[in-house]
Amino acid sequence: MSEAVLPIDAEVTLRRISALTVCDVCELSDTLSEEQRNMVADNGTSIAEAHFSDNAWFRAVYAEDTLVGFIMLHEGADWDDGIDCPGVYLWRFMIARPFQGKGFGRQAIALVVRDLKARGLHELYTSYGQGPGSPEGFYRGLGFEATGEHYDDELEAVLRF
Repeated sequence: MSEAVLPIDAEVTLRRISALTVCDVCELSDTLSEEQRNMVADNGTSIAEAHFSDNAWFRAVYAEDTLVGFIMLHEGADWDDGIDCPGVYLWRFMIARPFQGKGFGRQAIALVVRDLKARGLHELYTSYGQGPGSPEGFYRGLGFEATGEHYDDELEAVLRF
């Protein structure tokens, strides 16, 4: 993966993953620190899980024409997926390490929120591990609040909009 120099105001888009881009999306996981890798499944695993779920939706995150991340949502409760959420759940989300801290993650979540609002929805759930490499600060900075519930050993949080 090349580290493109992107302008601070680079447009972020969410794009379908194709046979031509799936390997690049999978390789993004290799850019994460060891601590971060312990907090999120590899993109290849996530894409495979999504193909066995009727409730998953996933996209590659681009800044201009540079691949910078991966996002996957889950809508509705599904015992087979292990997700029992009253609404839309941010199942997986990552921004490649060279592109973290540049606002691309925030913009990607904003696009999801925009689309959920257009559908008349008002909440987005997620969960995260705590400790080294935790994305807790990122989610709290976006306005996610802990619900007091857990998914296995991860703390559940919700963003209301």
